Amino acid sequence: MLAAAPVAALAGGASGPAAAPAVMVSTWDFGAAANAAGWAARQAGGSALDMVEAGGRVAEADETNSSVGLGGLPDRDGRVTLDACVMTWASDIGAVCALEDVVHAVSVARAVMERTPHVMLVGHGARAFAVEQGFPTQNLLTPRAEAAWRDWLRTAEYAPRVNSENSDWGGAPGGPGNHDTIGLLAIDGQGRMAGACTTSGMAFKMRGRVGDSPIIGAGLYVDDEVGGCTATGVGEDIVRVTGSHAVVEAMRAGLDPTAACRRVIERLARLRGSKVAASQVALLALDKQGRAGAFALQPGFTYAVTDAAGDVRVERAAALFEAS
Repeated sequence: MLAAAPVAALAGGASGPAAAPAVMVSTWDFGAAANAAGWAARQAGGSALDMVEAGGRVAEADETNSSVGLGGLPDRDGRVTLDACVMTWASDIGAVCALEDVVHAVSVARAVMERTPHVMLVGHGARAFAVEQGFPTQNLLTPRAEAAWRDWLRTAEYAPRVNSENSDWGGAPGGPGNHDTIGLLAIDGQGRMAGACTTSGMAFKMRGRVGDSPIIGAGLYVDDEVGGCTATGVGEDIVRVTGSHAVVEAMRAGLDPTAACRRVIERLARLRGSKVAASQVALLALDKQGRAGAFALQPGFTYAVTDAAGDVRVERAAALFEAS
């Protein structure tokens, strides 16, 4: 997929004023491959929703990605459960929580939006709906993820580790992580925006735990008058400040995407104090002018940006707790 769009070397900070307008952004280094699929969908005449769905499906199908879809690290009972949501320029929304045995949770979330009168389905109901709609089922627990889970069972201790999305992706098998997601935002050829967020959730979480990723306003929010935002990191903390909605409202008030993300991160730090000192929370925003920006609690959050020429760059966000 990456051959379709060259990836620039890691850049520092948000895109500057001279940067070409962005048409797609997504979280973490593996967002570059997701963006390539989204760009291909755009080139084929697809909508912004098609773009983010295509990108999310790439991450979901990547067995080396322990934070999303197939190969995602399981809950403490050894079951892989997926959460996802989508939101369009018309404020149409769909979501699934605790979905089992179906790889492409982002597509099931879209189906909830387009084929039901509801906005969210959970657990057994979400799985039954997916099967009814023709989605194939399979065991999502790969040998690599199962080995990581069995290793964790020896102590059954949870030790949060910042930026596990990048450190675990494509690397050595498994390891505990405290945040797991890919969030995507896109602008299509008609200037319309959409977003998606899909995840296997916190590694070794309690069964039934749901974080921010499928929650509209927390893990994702899109307003076609202003822009959109997606979140990654410790979902419980993102929900506390309705992170993505807060960023969009800050952009509505006149802040650029980076400043809007920073305002919400600073608010979270004020509210929670030492409770977030060792946690990662990051916000990524894209406004209607094609300006991308991000900000995080901890250093190390990266995101992929695709511009209107189809070129992809991976950038590193500034952070509140930058290393001295």
